[in-house]
Formats: sequence, C-alpha cells, structure tokens
Amino acid sequence: MPTGEETKIPTSDTTSTGAAGPSNFLREIIEDDLQAGRYDHVHTRFPPEPNGYLHIGHAKAININYGIAQAYGGKFNLRFDDTNPSKEEQEYIDAIMRDVKWLGADWEDRLFYASDYFEQIYEWAIQLIKDGKAYVDDLTADEIREYRGTLTEPGKNSPYRDRSIEENLDLFQRMKAGEFPDGSRVLRAKIDMASPNMNFRDPVMYRILHDEHPRTGTEWCIYPMYDWAHGQSDSIEGITHSMCSLEFEDHRPLYNWFVEQLGIFHPRQIEFARLNLTYTMMSKRKLLRLVKDGYVRGWDDPRMPTITAMRRRGYTPEAIRTFVETVGVSKANSTIDIALLEHAVRDDLNRHAPRAMAVLDPLKVVIENYPDDLVEEMDAINNPEDESAGRRKVPFSKVVYIEREDFMEEPPKKFFRLAPGREVRLRYAYFVTCTDVIKDADDSIVELRCTYDPATRGGDAPDGRKVKATLHWVSAVHALDAEVRVYDHLFTNPDPEDVPEGQDFTVNLNPDSLTVLQGVKLEPSLRDMPAGTRFQFERQGYFCVDLDSTPDHPVYNRTVALRDTWAKIQQKQG
Repeated sequence: MPTGEETKIPTSDTTSTGAAGPSNFLREIIEDDLQAGRYDHVHTRFPPEPNGYLHIGHAKAININYGIAQAYGGKFNLRFDDTNPSKEEQEYIDAIMRDVKWLGADWEDRLFYASDYFEQIYEWAIQLIKDGKAYVDDLTADEIREYRGTLTEPGKNSPYRDRSIEENLDLFQRMKAGEFPDGSRVLRAKIDMASPNMNFRDPVMYRILHDEHPRTGTEWCIYPMYDWAHGQSDSIEGITHSMCSLEFEDHRPLYNWFVEQLGIFHPRQIEFARLNLTYTMMSKRKLLRLVKDGYVRGWDDPRMPTITAMRRRGYTPEAIRTFVETVGVSKANSTIDIALLEHAVRDDLNRHAPRAMAVLDPLKVVIENYPDDLVEEMDAINNPEDESAGRRKVPFSKVVYIEREDFMEEPPKKFFRLAPGREVRLRYAYFVTCTDVIKDADDSIVELRCTYDPATRGGDAPDGRKVKATLHWVSAVHALDAEVRVYDHLFTNPDPEDVPEGQDFTVNLNPDSLTVLQGVKLEPSLRDMPAGTRFQFERQGYFCVDLDSTPDHPVYNRTVALRDTWAKIQQKQG
C-alpha cells in the first residue's frame, strides 16, 4: 500500500497551458515558470551514472522527465554522468541506452556525456579560483571529514584555505598535469565552514584519480565531483527544469550558488520522492554486490529489480509506465506495495498476451475408450480479451497430461476437480470420468485411467448434465518438454534493510526465490518461440520465453501468477 504524502491525480487531462496529462506539483511549478516568463519552453534530461544497470526507480524518473517534455512540446536529453571512471563501464552505458529506449523515451539526437564538458567545467573552476572562491587543499579525506564538523557543530577552516590565488592556480594546473598522486590534493569551493547546510562547508569540486576513462582515456587525471559537474552540465545543455529525487534537496542551494557565481544560465531544480517498493532493493551499490557475490545470476536475473531483468522476466514497458503513472508524483518518500506493480503487469498481459496450455507438474491420463490412432484438432481461443487474436488448433489424443494437483484420490468436500468416479471437462475437448488410479511400488500415483463422452466435444453435454471443473491439458504424443523458472520475491522481508544488529541485507535473501521445473509439458504451438515472447499459460499465470531457450530445450520464466492480490486489496478497501 502507498504511504506518505502523495499528489492526487485530478480528473482533468490537461494543465492550464493545455499540456496533456494529469497535473501534479511538478507541473504546477513548470506552469508558474512558463506563465511568469522565467522560461519560454521546457527542456528536461535523465542523467544516469553508468556504474550499474537501471532499476524500476529509474523508470519513474525517466517517465517523469520524458513525459513532461512531451506534454509541453519540449526537449528531452539523455546525459551520462561519467565523472567517476573507476566505477563506470561501457557495458553500463550500452545497457542504459537500451533500457531507456525500451521504456519508450526518445532523446533523438540529444545524447550527451558530462565528459563532453570536462574542458568547460575545468575553465569554470579556474574562474572560481581567480575570483577567490575556490582553493587547493592538501588535507586527507579523513581530515576533511574531521574538519567538516557535525550537524550541531560548525566546521573549521583548512590550514590551506587562505592560499593565494596564484598558488591555487599553479597547484590546480599541476594537478591537471598529473604531478601529484591520487588523494594527495583536492580543489574545494570556498563558501562557509559554519553553514548549517553541510553541503556549503567548502565542498570538494575535483579529486585526483589516475584512472582510464571509458571515453577520454588518460587525457584527464582530475575528475569533477557530482555536485560540481551536475548543475553546470544542466546549464550547458539549457535544461530548464532539472527534476531529481529528494536526497538532492539539500544540494540545491549549492547548485544555485555555483551557477550564480559563474553568471551562467540557471536551470530550476525540483525534487520528487523516489520510488521504493516492498521486497525490493534499490541501492545500485547493493545490487552490484548481489551480482558480484553470486547471489543472483547477473544484472538481468529476473529476480532483480533492474529494467533489463524485468524485460527478461516478461514485463512490458506499457505496464511499467502504467505503474509509475498510477503511483503518481509525491513530495514525501513512501513505500509502494509490489502487488501494485504486479497488478499493472497482469492487467496489461491479460489484454495482450495470447493463451496457451502448459502442464507444469504432469500426471499421465489414458482415455481408455478413445481410439488409439485418432488425433483431433481442437479449436482454442487465443485471447478472450481480444477477438482479433483469433483461434488456434490444439491436438488431442488418447493420452494427455493434466496437472498433478488437479487430481485427488480422496478429495475434501470443496475439491471439485478430478477424482475417482468424478467427471470433469478437458478444456476445448471432452468430458472425462476417472475410472482407475495406477500406482508404483512406492504407492505414488503415476497414471489415471479415464473414459470420455464423445457427445461432449468442445462444449456441454447434450443431456444437460453439468461439471464443476474445467482442466487444461496437453496431448502426450505432441507435447514439448520444457524448463520453467518460477520466481518469488528476492527478499523475505518487505523491507530488505530491516535486519538484526550486526547483520546486513543479505540475511533477508529468500532461499526459495527461484524454483526450476523440468519436464514441463507444452502444447506444440509453443515450438521455436523467440526470446521475449509472452503467453498466459491457462490457469497458471503469465510466462515469457527466456534468453536461454533453444529449439531443443525451451525455457520459460514466470512473469507473474494469475492471482491478483492488489485487486483483492482494492476490493476490500472499496
């Protein structure tokens, strides 16, 4: 369930300027800016750091930034914040571009990198040094933290704070030339070590890092800090509204200070609440640990909250967009029930995914009075929600498989599926009645014997008799053997960070987050399906062909079960 302060979505589909889409506090600010003439257009951006894969929280940021640009007929940039080469890789850059495009955001020809601006940002740093507003500091990282003070105590000035402009220029240029080792010097802004805003206490602007950069190679050995590079990059690109998550709210005065001191174009920064989901870890650093330490199979493991993992699991971009739009834009952090995301995916797939029959835990059924060599083609509906999806033919024969859980030898009172002496319908086929149960030496059921009523093909009995259950099935001689991977939440605790003292989030990992089923039986229409193809397996859930799938060994991921817990929550609330 969503908690915290949230912006309500009004019934109006346009803002006062005629921009399409529901209003929220972000749009209200933009409306005010446009009406006041502060800006005459809207230009937004999504600025990921290429140090990992995007996750569902980034999907919210992408949707907000791109959606607002579209609504106001504006522009949208994709800009990589590639200022930390020690953690950045081309793999991440490629994956981010792929994910942003898959989500439907189009940056057109506006693909940029913070590294595009390294020279300009460096020149602006020189300008601040010349204006007496930046200095080279020789304190170590630990000493800088010590001198910085606390929330209740002011910091104290570095002994190097009053170096002359000439000395600072000389040292900074020598830093750029590579004369000094990593960590030996930094460039800091000279603001106020007693400021109540910790970000104003002479923040570091540059550090020395002799690492090869994915794009600039070894051209640079000093790299700008995020707080220094970010606002200036927005300014260079002419970003009007720099929308980011709430953790950057305290950084906004610093961004403003930098652009004001430089006298350059001034974007407006607006903060919104980040997306948090139950049973989900959103820290890229901790997601990287899951990958590096082998807790998951990679960034695209379908248990991960990354966009690439969700795509592999079978999520659709439309469902993700619907989800983030439903969550809305909030001014306060909150945690959303993951059931709402699953509801959005289920609803989209229900409308668009074709149906098929698959038996996950097969139990053999021999229809004794059915002709040995007869094969009939049964007429099956591809999607009852979409008439244009048409129909398909499903082969039926003497021996079929049903789900083991659809039979009980001694059924309880409200069990309406197959049992000795009981009649049920095989979907699209016939009424069958169980006449015998075959067991092995361990007394385990290995086979059922049944009879069928030829008069009930594809429908009801002519004499009007009714059955209380319809079972899915697969013809044994035509069945495809497959592997199915059933996923559960990666964590057992709704809050993965809620751990006993002295332990970390890995203690909450779910040992049953992946169940692999072998020997699953699929109807033959599923042969040779390309990776990413989605289906509803009738009575089972929604499934997607995995990247590991081959013609000889089909592999399917369960995207989401049929049961809709969110819909039940909504019904109870209603």
